[in-house]
Amino acid sequence: MPEGDSAGESIHGKPSAIGNFFKRLGQIYQSWLDKSTPFSAVRWASTLILTAIYMIRVYILQGWYIVTYALGIYHLNLFIAFLSPKVDPSLLDDPDEGPALPTKQNEEFRPFIRRLPEFKFWHSATKGIVIAMICTFFDAFNVPVFWPILVMYFIMLFCITMKRQIKHMIKYRYLPFTHGKRTYRGKDDTGKTFAS
Repeated sequence: MPEGDSAGESIHGKPSAIGNFFKRLGQIYQSWLDKSTPFSAVRWASTLILTAIYMIRVYILQGWYIVTYALGIYHLNLFIAFLSPKVDPSLLDDPDEGPALPTKQNEEFRPFIRRLPEFKFWHSATKGIVIAMICTFFDAFNVPVFWPILVMYFIMLFCITMKRQIKHMIKYRYLPFTHGKRTYRGKDDTGKTFAS
């Protein structure tokens, strides 16, 4: 490979200071993401606080409704992917192909595998809020619209999409939440012995 063709390298083949800076910044960001993985409640609480700050900003500024609408549509798409199985049962021609969902009570326990895992859902939703927040600092994104129409359209879109998702869940008999494998207990031991 000729000198200077790889990303982050200067003309002389040595890593540039800017390339090293962004590489190090990416490593620090990934390290913080890795450390936050087990703390789902804290992650979602911070995302909800960030959402509240964004909504307050939009309310005070009385604008950027189209950005908020786009953010709502993006979050709806993420939520649908979060509720959907990784392998869509409607796309399988052969029912024996791919991981099947249990359909009877006595079948073997199989956990629900999501198309969009919880961590990626949280990460994408948070990035979307941050990008929307950045957009509120630029007047180019403040397109004048009649916001009640956007709210009504979003509610209608949400209801239609969720209705379709719930019908899909009922048709293919799956729940998007795994509560763990059911355990069975025998009768409690009372300590009494029976004399014959």
